[in-house]
Amino acid sequence: MSSVEEAIRTKRAVRRFTDQPIPEDAIHAILNAGRRAQSSKNTQPWSFVAVRDKGTLKQLAETGDFAGHLAGAALGVALVAPDSADRREWILFDLGQAAAYMQLAAWELGIGSCIATIYQPERAGAILGLPDGMRCDVALSFGYPATDQTRPGVVRPGGRRPFEEVVHWEQW
Repeated sequence: MSSVEEAIRTKRAVRRFTDQPIPEDAIHAILNAGRRAQSSKNTQPWSFVAVRDKGTLKQLAETGDFAGHLAGAALGVALVAPDSADRREWILFDLGQAAAYMQLAAWELGIGSCIATIYQPERAGAILGLPDGMRCDVALSFGYPATDQTRPGVVRPGGRRPFEEVVHWEQW
């Protein structure tokens, strides 16, 4: 099994982290994976704000109802893009690609992550010092998984939906 297949098969959301810092080379590998992601018409609309300061991470954690995990991360990455109403769906799709690439790269390095939706993008922009015309709707937390985590109960009995239930050939 390839390392990509293994990462996809085993990747889990991690919301609790140890205090261990992430080495610079791992941070660069994670950010570079996001930079290399595919995008609509190769527009690459993203910029990333890498945050290690605990105070800033705590403030960012307060900008989304389910973003609390950012406060305990060794690294937070704010995904920033132009605030463009006419391209919003494309941009969000592109940011999702960058987020997925970064999370898989991190997982391969033994680093956990979780995505956070930013419900207060103006506040996040002020915290991050974003220039006018730029917006942050998504951030990622990264860190080494805490060993005392318990895996949450399975939301869907039996785990993932079976392949045959998800995939339709040629037509529905």
